[in-house]
Amino acid sequence: MADNSMKDITLEKLVINIGIGSNEQLLQNSKALIQKLTGRNAVPTVAKKRDPSLNIRRGQIIGAMVTLRKDAAAEMLKKALDANNNVVKERSINDNSFSFGIKEYIDFTGVKYDPKIGMLGMNINANFARKGKRVEMRRRARSISGYDHKKVTKDEIINYITTAFNAKVTNE
Repeated sequence: MADNSMKDITLEKLVINIGIGSNEQLLQNSKALIQKLTGRNAVPTVAKKRDPSLNIRRGQIIGAMVTLRKDAAAEMLKKALDANNNVVKERSINDNSFSFGIKEYIDFTGVKYDPKIGMLGMNINANFARKGKRVEMRRRARSISGYDHKKVTKDEIINYITTAFNAKVTNE
């Protein structure tokens, strides 16, 4: 905790994404998996570009995602880090966020293999912010925060995830 409580960082949101390509059955399976893990309904993700080699056209649904905030985000991040053996690679940490992948959903504690879903992996992206972000986002009495206040550095994120989630950061 910093001397100034406005400098403390918090987990703003957690985005879970499963990319499946152009297969309609895998889309239904990925939505069911996200529902099973988070208890929330997944939103389809849409292709922004055409890629003929992958048989994907612009505007086609190519995956499913869900965004979690507040306590639900922290709880899910704890489960996801546990599924990843509480290890985060240092190169996956950027300013304001970090990302990592989970190869198989059965790595989550208490989740068993479901033959209807098959074997799917997912991407986890955690975004961090400081108090006062709403000041720039609100409609009435909007103001601008300084760059140093908006930027959450890599070292602050490493410190936060090691203390709050007992995660280990490696250089691999």
